[in-house]
Amino acid sequence: MKWGAWVLPLVLALNGCASVEDINESLPTMSVISGKKPHEYAQCLSEKLASSRGALQVEPQKDGVRVIVPQKLSSGPAAVFDIEERSGGSSIKLHERISNVPLRPRDVRNAATACISG
Repeated sequence: MKWGAWVLPLVLALNGCASVEDINESLPTMSVISGKKPHEYAQCLSEKLASSRGALQVEPQKDGVRVIVPQKLSSGPAAVFDIEERSGGSSIKLHERISNVPLRPRDVRNAATACISG
């Protein structure tokens, strides 16, 4: 029963609301460069996350795209990718909603890594 005393508040905290702006204010959990163009990288993310997250929201930006990844169990964003075009590819920054929680789902990070060159 002791574990229940800290599990319930953790679950409630994880289900809290966060906006895209709130998530983007946090430090990036990943910052990488890819040889893919922004739309190619966004397409790869959509394919990799389709089974676990559903449809991603892709928004055009000045120099690339922003990809918003939905949460698994509730509404609202779970992660935000800012993908900017650069010579020969893209600069990618991943911001996650619960970046300071060590037990967060790894599907977004795994997809981000797999799409860098794959």
